Amino acid sequence: MAAPKNEPKIYVGIVLDFETGGLDCVNSPCTQIAMKAIRLDNWQVLDSYVSYFRPYNKQDIGGIPKRKVLKDKRQLELEEPSQKMTYDQAALTYSAITMDMLIARGIDIKEIGRDIILFAEHCTLSKGKQTKPVVIGQNVTFDIGFLQQVMNYAGLVKEFEKTFAGTFDFYGNFQPYYIDTLHLGRLCFAADPAVTSYKLELLAERLGVELSDAHDALSDVDATLEVLAVCGSRLRSSTGSATLLQKQEKTRAHFKI
Repeated sequence: MAAPKNEPKIYVGIVLDFETGGLDCVNSPCTQIAMKAIRLDNWQVLDSYVSYFRPYNKQDIGGIPKRKVLKDKRQLELEEPSQKMTYDQAALTYSAITMDMLIARGIDIKEIGRDIILFAEHCTLSKGKQTKPVVIGQNVTFDIGFLQQVMNYAGLVKEFEKTFAGTFDFYGNFQPYYIDTLHLGRLCFAADPAVTSYKLELLAERLGVELSDAHDALSDVDATLEVLAVCGSRLRSSTGSATLLQKQEKTRAHFKI
């Protein structure tokens, strides 16, 4: 529901996390996605979403099929391996996801792509470019690569550009605006020599945030949301333990005549 006129604009963030079959968003597949939409003014959770991905192969970018070319059986056999995504067993073990789980509980990538767009539209509370949802995550540029993979494979690039806050880079590619809790953690603890790593589980422990099941997408989203709220509240507070920069009066001892 849109905000009434003459009221402050409501800014929304979508905290998301992908579990994947590897680290390369070009050749590795998504295995799980979790999202929670929040208001950035009061940290209210507006909605949540979680789903497994049915196993899938590489697809033409944008879902546009190439011109059909007649090929014999041998050519098809030679091309088939290059079309498969790489499901790395170590990555699956890391997230406790199995291929059987993906086959039994997974949803088609195109359907998940549509769900992401509908989720973002539903949770947008104010009209205007400035109030489109921003993406939030821990080391979120990793997740954005896989989010772009989903949007391209689902043929929803244009819808992605219209729905999320962002800009176009030098090459004309859409880049969503994002908030990375890794950087927020660095802002909070840059002056603390005891903090040498900013992994989610370590940040959560340092901030007193419970992380019940690390490397499950929904648990990681919950922890990321808590880290965001704690760091954001510290930055908003004028009574925190960190020394705030004070505004200095502009004075001159001498004047030029």
